[in-house]
Amino acid sequence: MRFKVLCSAVLIGAAAVPGLVVAEQAPAPKMETVVVTATRHVEEVSSVPANVSVVTEEDIKNSTARDVAALLRTEAGVLVNDITGGQRSYTVDLRGFGETAALNTLVLVDGRRTNQADLSGTDWTQIPLDRVERIEIIRGGRASVLYGDNATGGVVNIITKKGDTFRAGGEIVAGSYDTYKASAQASGGAGNLSYAVNGSYFDTDGYRDNSQHQSRDIGGDFGYAVSDNLGMNLSLGYHKDTAGLPGSIKDSDTAAGVGRTDSITPGDYADVEDYYVKGGTELYFGTDSLFKIDLAYRKRTSRSYATFAGGYFTGDTEIKTLSVTPQVIFQERLMGMKNNLNIGLDYTNAQEDVTNTSEYFGFLSRGMFDLEKENIGYYLHDDLSLTDRLSFSAGYRYDKAEYTFNASQAVLTPDYTELDEELYTAGLNYQLNARSNVYVSYSRSYRYPVLDELFNFFQNQIDTGLMPQTSGDYEMGVRFGIGDRTAVGANIFHVETADEIFYNPDLYTNMNMDGDTVRQGVEVTVDQAFSWGRCGVHYTYTATDIDGGMYDGSDIPNVPAHIAGMNVLVERWAPFTVGVNGNYVGERPYISDWTNSFTDQDAYVVLNAKLKYQWKKASAFLDINNLLNEDYAEYGVLGGFPLERARYPSARTNFLVGLSFAL
Repeated sequence: MRFKVLCSAVLIGAAAVPGLVVAEQAPAPKMETVVVTATRHVEEVSSVPANVSVVTEEDIKNSTARDVAALLRTEAGVLVNDITGGQRSYTVDLRGFGETAALNTLVLVDGRRTNQADLSGTDWTQIPLDRVERIEIIRGGRASVLYGDNATGGVVNIITKKGDTFRAGGEIVAGSYDTYKASAQASGGAGNLSYAVNGSYFDTDGYRDNSQHQSRDIGGDFGYAVSDNLGMNLSLGYHKDTAGLPGSIKDSDTAAGVGRTDSITPGDYADVEDYYVKGGTELYFGTDSLFKIDLAYRKRTSRSYATFAGGYFTGDTEIKTLSVTPQVIFQERLMGMKNNLNIGLDYTNAQEDVTNTSEYFGFLSRGMFDLEKENIGYYLHDDLSLTDRLSFSAGYRYDKAEYTFNASQAVLTPDYTELDEELYTAGLNYQLNARSNVYVSYSRSYRYPVLDELFNFFQNQIDTGLMPQTSGDYEMGVRFGIGDRTAVGANIFHVETADEIFYNPDLYTNMNMDGDTVRQGVEVTVDQAFSWGRCGVHYTYTATDIDGGMYDGSDIPNVPAHIAGMNVLVERWAPFTVGVNGNYVGERPYISDWTNSFTDQDAYVVLNAKLKYQWKKASAFLDINNLLNEDYAEYGVLGGFPLERARYPSARTNFLVGLSFAL
């Protein structure tokens, strides 16, 4: 009853508007039937022993989000932080990893790994929303056996649009802070060839001083069916952006009169140029088995400038990444039982060239570094249907990483190090009906140190004492499809991590935690279709604890105990639709506050709304973000000397208006 009242509150006053007609048939609740991320091939959601959700193309169209990361705010158990206050750089956190979330959440684009080999993590602006068909989210470490490094908290797979029948269109947008956007896309097919191409331009001054951001993107996806059993594909993308870095505002800055839109680093910036190309072949054989191999190359160059007390720092970085991922999927019956066996290999080579220039109290220094990480992993994963309803899945992975370091100033001893890990997973899934299942699973996951954590740029040497972190992930849950209108999901999870890699602000170094970190909690979602539209609510409770060591008993920084959200879509007044989404994020310790010595960062509630009018193949829309004009900050950190609280203020109420059209 409370759920229905909450959703129906959006309709306050609607009954008083004359001429409104209730739709005759309620739309189905959000519930996708298949995913590809959970097993690296197409799989029914109800057969996956993990908390899986899908953001559809319709969800994207009804959202006020400007990029993929902002869109994920509406999903259960996902914490998104704008870490610059300029809506350019984000962390996306699954399962409460806090300040290292970017290194514990694996992000894929059509199965291609986007996480960098350094601390920069994922560039969430690399794939514009206009190009995205759907997004699949796998929470927890279950996918680590299939994907390897960085998947401890979960996996986000961004699936781009493919060509079929001819479609073309575009969009123009303008709004607050001198924000402008234009995009165009086309897709279709001719004979055995399919294509989907798009381009976009985005420019904004940003909410704060020195938070301007300009980006340009172009991308394409092409497929060719050689025969009924053989297909080839090619995808590519180019991204370029320039952005100011407004920096944080400390308590002492606020006391001195610095406003929330001000910047105390007006000259700081980051420029990025990024492109990738990925090609692959798929060959079907047997009943429904498949061999596929993908080859991808990416080159990302960045230049950044940052000021600090006593000087400045300029960094020029180029990372070239090559990956090869062959796999064989056997989908043949075993002793009369349905069986899916996936065997594969992942090879990745990342080479980073770094030139750092810094001036500290008048002393100028320059360093040139060549860093390399070579990674190879072998995996096997099997899903066996013991009965029509009961299935058992298990997997194993062996993974090895080799690091090589060279520097211009010093001879490194040693200049090479090697790490390896073994992973495994197992799960039971019982399918109650086509849309309902219960499951239990266990997974072992890991994270290797990135190049920036293993190498000390100031001392020109490797930290040979840094080890991989490992996690044990226990999960059990249930998904119910009740009739055609209701979908309910609930699960509990428990994650124990040993040797967690983090930056110790007290010792000014990257290190392994000397105590275990524990994360456990509950995730609940409810989606309901009504005669007037649909409504979804979600809630996540996460309890964290450090067990042993120097921070024994502390909560993990930047992990709120409570996250909740609501998504409402009103289709009662066609051709008008109204979408409202809201998020609540509870109090959490500031980044780097491992001793929990400071007061927590404030909780906040943010509401966004979208009004859209559809006329034939054109639509006009109005986006209103932060309806309540909340004075809040998504990201807070300890900074300065001595340490004090610092925040990156988030934007107050702002607007976007736009027009989209299709041919």
